[in-house]
Amino acid sequence: MDRIDLFRIFTRVVECSNFTRAADTLDMPRSSVSAAVQELERRVGARLLHRTTRKVAPTQDGAAFYERCQSVIAEVESTENLFRHAAAQPSGRLRVDVPGRIGRLIVAPALPAFLDLYPQIDIDLGVTDRAVNLVEDSVDCVVRVGPLSDSGLIARSIGKLPLINVASPDYLERHGTPRLPGELENHWAVNYASPSSGRVEDWEWVEHGILRTMPLQGRVTVNSAEAYIACCLAGLGLIQIPAYDVRIHLAAGELIEVMPGYRAEPMPMTLLYPHREHLTPRLQAFTDWLETLLKQHMLV
Repeated sequence: MDRIDLFRIFTRVVECSNFTRAADTLDMPRSSVSAAVQELERRVGARLLHRTTRKVAPTQDGAAFYERCQSVIAEVESTENLFRHAAAQPSGRLRVDVPGRIGRLIVAPALPAFLDLYPQIDIDLGVTDRAVNLVEDSVDCVVRVGPLSDSGLIARSIGKLPLINVASPDYLERHGTPRLPGELENHWAVNYASPSSGRVEDWEWVEHGILRTMPLQGRVTVNSAEAYIACCLAGLGLIQIPAYDVRIHLAAGELIEVMPGYRAEPMPMTLLYPHREHLTPRLQAFTDWLETLLKQHMLV
């Protein structure tokens, strides 16, 4: 078995986290898959996988080797396709992860058009507000909103996501409508705690080009965008939310924007993937499509 075959088998085992599932997807005997990984470990002189009765996971060396394998495999595929007809359709499976509301409101409804355009591409769509690890979770690309903390990943900026301040008509009837940030001391907020750190976000606004923040009193704290919006609709307080997220509620009069002149700083939106120079045709096609989609529906 040549090196590239060994690399492909190893990456599939990492992505499936299981020898049997990897063998099924490769249409190979499990024993052959296990033997291939052992042969690869012998060749590189390092243990690449932690093995248990139920699951396998890359070691520290294995995670680094997995990234290199992806790079090499992508380069080989690119070289193999170099002289194929330019009209050849991208093909294969992509694992993509996007924030919950973006996935449900924007990406999922538009996916049929993408799949019609690229009938040989299949999508595994992860929809979560958790910050996934591209290598550990075997994800090809993710959409991130907010500041980036990842290292070793390629970042492709999409643009800025505007945030607005909103409240329900019921809340405003009971508590009045704030006009200036100084009036917020007399108001309640629905507090939002970061799903990753648990830290409650302060209220913020930009005034004369300066970012200002202050904590607001609140009786309810949530850690998901769905709950954040639901509590606001229930009249529990003010929230700061991406404009696209509440567009329907604003149009229906269920939420009302307040203090439009004192919005929070727009949040950066970014596509992340492991290798710029080794994008497969299917990943290039999807990221180009996704960037256009998000700009059309979400950015102003």
